[in-house]
Amino acid sequence: MDDLQKIGIGLTSFGLLFTSLGIITFFDSGFLIMGNILFLSGLTLTIGPRRTVKFFIKPQNHVGSSCFLGGLTLVLIGWPVVGIFAECYGFLVLFRSFFPTVVTFLKQLPFFRSVFTVPMVK
Repeated sequence: MDDLQKIGIGLTSFGLLFTSLGIITFFDSGFLIMGNILFLSGLTLTIGPRRTVKFFIKPQNHVGSSCFLGGLTLVLIGWPVVGIFAECYGFLVLFRSFFPTVVTFLKQLPFFRSVFTVPMVK
């Protein structure tokens, strides 16, 4: 992993943090816009510009990409509630294939290991 990928992971993490803060503060547009910018720039640095564009224009990702980018546009023009719901749906559709990998990784961390042993979460 090179330095740009490390910076990209940091930017992506901060993007998710700012988006979460935007939702917690009752859909504050400033936090949501910063979160979106940081998330997209972090994703671009992590996997590279060419692979990022390829990922968003894949035929099987058209619905997720249009919802995510449409939600981003709605947040930018001042409709943060509708925009964040569209972004969340697009995010779930785009990254659904990565969720099993994330769960496997989280099961290796001490805190989350105990969370995943709870019968309702299993």
